[in-house]
Amino acid sequence: MASTQQPEGWTEEVNCPVCLDIFTDPVSLECGHNFCRSCITGCWEQEQKNSCPECRQEFPDGNLKVNWVLVRLAERARKWTLNPGEEGSKPHCQEHEEELKLFCETDKKLICLICRDSREHKSHNFIPIKEAVDIYKDQLKSTFKSLSEKKSMFLESELKQIRKFSEVREQSSSLQTHIASEFTQMHQILTEKEQCLLRELRRDEERILDTMEKNLQKIQENLYSIEGELSKLQQQMEQQDRVKFMKEVACHKRSPGQDYRQLSLAEDKLSVGRFKGPVQYTAWREMIGAINPVPATVTLDPCTANPWLILSEDQTSVRDGELWRPLPATSERFDTWPCVLGSEGFISGRHYWEVEVGAKTWWGLGVARESAERRGRMDATPETGYWTVWLAPERGYVARTSPVDTRLTLSVKPRKVGVFLDYESGQVSFYNADNMSHLHTYTHTFTEVIFPIFSPGLTDGGQNSAPLTVCEVKGH
Repeated sequence: MASTQQPEGWTEEVNCPVCLDIFTDPVSLECGHNFCRSCITGCWEQEQKNSCPECRQEFPDGNLKVNWVLVRLAERARKWTLNPGEEGSKPHCQEHEEELKLFCETDKKLICLICRDSREHKSHNFIPIKEAVDIYKDQLKSTFKSLSEKKSMFLESELKQIRKFSEVREQSSSLQTHIASEFTQMHQILTEKEQCLLRELRRDEERILDTMEKNLQKIQENLYSIEGELSKLQQQMEQQDRVKFMKEVACHKRSPGQDYRQLSLAEDKLSVGRFKGPVQYTAWREMIGAINPVPATVTLDPCTANPWLILSEDQTSVRDGELWRPLPATSERFDTWPCVLGSEGFISGRHYWEVEVGAKTWWGLGVARESAERRGRMDATPETGYWTVWLAPERGYVARTSPVDTRLTLSVKPRKVGVFLDYESGQVSFYNADNMSHLHTYTHTFTEVIFPIFSPGLTDGGQNSAPLTVCEVKGH
């Protein structure tokens, strides 16, 4: 029985691993694997790189060498397929020793005609072997094509992921440089302030000590002179010769201490209040002017305010009113949404401002481009020129993104919200200004004037009647 199956095993050795059929124009790769020339070139065109489908080794030169041994073996295999008697008998059923002519679709196995009529295969579906081969080859080709497409997809995903790795590393390196630069500037400001204060202290110390040194020198000169006088007087008082005593007294015309004036002590002191006061706060106050960006006091533009909104006299706060005001209906004014823009727009630079939201239940903050539509019910998303964060009833904190809003998970409800705009970098970021924790960031390439935007929300039955207020910069 082994001899009857030998030809079948022999012919399998000359099948191409791609098309699973007998080699046609077989070629060898440098790795030693063999394929039909059309099969390997087709794979390379589909994958857009020269690699072996078996071991994945790549061959940039794409050299293909004809395998003449396989050419001859493939020709013999085809002859045997067409004239099996020349190479040996056809495979036979091990049970009935009959030629295998059918394929049982139910059991997925080759059978003979006797097997077909047996009880084991009763009511099963059968097809000729040749037809089964064609069917399964088509299925394998379809599977091969599907897997090849998936492979291409994953190769593309792999490439994208590798690029993302590089992008993240480059971005991290850039951010590290930025952080180091920002703190270097602050360190420099503090160092210069420290050195300046120390220089002033040393000057005051030297001035006061110099005055004290001169005063001490005068005191010591007077003390030395007085001690000399005291010594002479002591000698006169101890003189026993009356005549000599009177002569010495007569010669001593000055009275003791006659020309000596009492010198006052130098009262200058170091200014403790100046050098030991709230030094850190003083330095911080002076740093404000050098910080970039310094928190800005943004004012509101009444020409853009919705007619339902009420602005404060100094135009730094806004709330929803109870009456609609008959204001001019211009293209600048929001006629439906309860919004107002800042008075100043930005075309460059870095800017930061803080807004008091308190316990409000509804508000919106961010920036808008100058050409953004302000009339009617607008979809305030980046696509329409709005980069905003909102707190709204039944929705919570959200960033207005497309196609759906991005919900923000906050561990602490902010009472102040900071908005940061970096025009050149195309960044709009939001922070809980109470602890400077990050809330959300948009990125975009800005090409026109960008304005701050504010919405106090609706009154919400009186629960949201408090205003939005732009925070005043302390220490500025």
